[in-house]
Amino acid sequence: MKSCAAALFVASGFLIWTGCSSKTKSEAPGASARSEAKVADEYRVRFDTTKGPFVIQIVRDWAPKGADRFHRLVSDGFYEGARFYRVRPKFVVQWGISSDPKATDLWKQLKLTDDPVKKSNERGYISYATDGPNTRTTEVFINLADNKRLDSRGFSPFGQVVEGMEVVDNLYSGYGEVAALRGPGADSVKYEQQGEAYLAQSYPKLDQIKSARIVE
Repeated sequence: MKSCAAALFVASGFLIWTGCSSKTKSEAPGASARSEAKVADEYRVRFDTTKGPFVIQIVRDWAPKGADRFHRLVSDGFYEGARFYRVRPKFVVQWGISSDPKATDLWKQLKLTDDPVKKSNERGYISYATDGPNTRTTEVFINLADNKRLDSRGFSPFGQVVEGMEVVDNLYSGYGEVAALRGPGADSVKYEQQGEAYLAQSYPKLDQIKSARIVE
């Protein structure tokens, strides 16, 4: 697969995930056998991390395509072992690059069409990062502050942290902004290409997802 450098771009406080790929598909691996659409109207996901647990309640009515994709990613174990590689206090915490480069490469080809923005990007709400219209894949962020200005940019929340927001607030942020934004933090391209080995060696203090599972 031919690809180019991926980056996170923030201008005037806006969050955009950028990258490119020579392939674009609209459904997830194995979707013919297990449709992303067969998901409860509401469900919760518990994340156990190196900093402690937090729980997100997902509401399909807010952004059904995003909610269904998230259910599939969690069910497939995609997020387990992933690091919160970008943490900007009072703005966002972002994750969604797999510890396994092969999984990242596969899912980055599977673009998800947009959901209309029904909820605002207020503190505690979760949305997908994008690099423009209809480009959502696996990257998500939780708002650490009220970022309503993101609404007009098409970032559609599909859930909200209902337990453990203090854990989210305390995820390690000491490395600063990511390399793509000329900061000293992690390089998302190297993370995609090398997986956990890259962060474990270069940014070992970044907090990590030990498990992510759907709970009743």
